[in-house]
Amino acid sequence: MKKPRILLADDHRMVAEGVRGLLEPDYELIGIVEDGRALLEAVDRLRPDALVVDISMPLLNGIDAVRQIKKRHKSVAVIFLTMHVDVDYAASAFEAGALGYVLKHSASSELLTAISCGLKGKTYITPLLAGELLQYQRERPAVSGDAFSQLTPRQREVLQLITEGFSVKESAAILGISSRTVEFHKYTMIESLGLKSSAELIRFAVQHAKGVSRAGVRLACDLTPSSSR
Repeated sequence: MKKPRILLADDHRMVAEGVRGLLEPDYELIGIVEDGRALLEAVDRLRPDALVVDISMPLLNGIDAVRQIKKRHKSVAVIFLTMHVDVDYAASAFEAGALGYVLKHSASSELLTAISCGLKGKTYITPLLAGELLQYQRERPAVSGDAFSQLTPRQREVLQLITEGFSVKESAAILGISSRTVEFHKYTMIESLGLKSSAELIRFAVQHAKGVSRAGVRLACDLTPSSSR
């Protein structure tokens, strides 16, 4: 039987090599990329069955990368493998289109279960966050007014690059747009967010780095590896 094809995105080489060892007995690991923009290109080129993605990555974070990927490749199963023990991150991951959320320190016991669930179209959330996420969903506001969520995908890309220290010219080259367009997005964000300077925009980005979205999450798969069938 042909093995499902997995693409891994993580900028920590030691973590990536450890995940490779977990995956290779049951899956075909078709590539490892180290930033969000490389992930976009690799998905278009390799057409994997599933992605294992970190959240915190250079150039484009995993959540925003997955938002873009799911618009073009709706059937790909996405599992986030992250260090973030934070229900806000988990909610944002599922809103972006993920089917799994696993913590890196639990990868050896949970990742294969999460991938198996995702390939079946079912949802897996690490047991450490499952109860908290359900409570979060019950208590969340009906409508989110979060300023970060109002930014366009391109604006979030520009904002991440600026926050990482890239110049306007460097950001333009990475995104394949003009420096003038980057400046336009930058100052549009400053104006729409009611800020006064680039420094305030960077502080805003740091404070709202999660890009939290309040979308619903359906916990539809086994909540513990031991309960898998």
